[in-house]
Amino acid sequence: MDLRSLPRGCLKTKNVNLTSKKKMANPTFEQLLEAGCHFGHLKRKWNPAMAPYIFMERNGIHIIDLYKTEAKLAEAANVLRGMAKSGKKVLFVATKKQAKQVIADLASSVGMPYVIERWPGGMLTNFPTIRKAVRKMTTIDKMSKDGTFDNLSKRERLQISRQRAKLEKTLGSIADLNRLPSALFVVDVMKEHIAVAEANRLGIPVFAMVDTNSDPGLVDYVIPANDDASKSIELIAGTLVAAMAEGLEERKAEKLDNEAAEAQAEAAAPRRERRRVRREEPKAEAAEEAAPAAEEAAE
Repeated sequence: MDLRSLPRGCLKTKNVNLTSKKKMANPTFEQLLEAGCHFGHLKRKWNPAMAPYIFMERNGIHIIDLYKTEAKLAEAANVLRGMAKSGKKVLFVATKKQAKQVIADLASSVGMPYVIERWPGGMLTNFPTIRKAVRKMTTIDKMSKDGTFDNLSKRERLQISRQRAKLEKTLGSIADLNRLPSALFVVDVMKEHIAVAEANRLGIPVFAMVDTNSDPGLVDYVIPANDDASKSIELIAGTLVAAMAEGLEERKAEKLDNEAAEAQAEAAAPRRERRRVRREEPKAEAAEEAAPAAEEAAE
């Protein structure tokens, strides 16, 4: 399907329900088009490094090549499926307004950490300090449970509660992240440039929705797409999360198969032992019978 052959009004987005299915296969060209993934930024704001992913320019706006988006999305989904199957953690980062709730819902559905508020500087490069802040939040929770809170003055309780709320807002979604993530998924490379820079410094692979105004050279797995429309974000992120959910299911199935194989091996072990004993009993009896005869012959 050639974008040049489309009618003029066909590039407008339509009202589509992208959350009707929990599990989605890789989206087709038409689905990407309906979600508005093809809309780039104004021509004067473009980044020349995005030229290979731009199909054309219309009315001063760049149009993204959705065939390349489709191929890159499938590649990223396969890699993330493998990561989820291996039990690795992927950190989702999206602090822009239209992406916050979408990313929070999708990431939590597969048990992955996410950051939707301000990116705490040094979260990756200074990870031990961030873990201390998370442990502080856990300590406050223990204080409220064991009755230590009751011994504090009203002012102290209020200060600690405010501190706890602030920590929860910033770090609550990464409380279970005990080690550095294996990868990052970023919406809007320009807005999350600090997160991308930290990941690049530590060699952590970055998956990102890259618009026409961003630099794809900072990203390991580029998904050229509109990173400003909520429908586009929901479709791209939903596809990746669905792939990760499949990987987690495969991991769970493999674990069950391994447990069943171990149980079978344990059950078969006593049988083999009993057979071995039965085979050795006649030999032992024959040896006992032959022993007196050998003694007599020796005498």
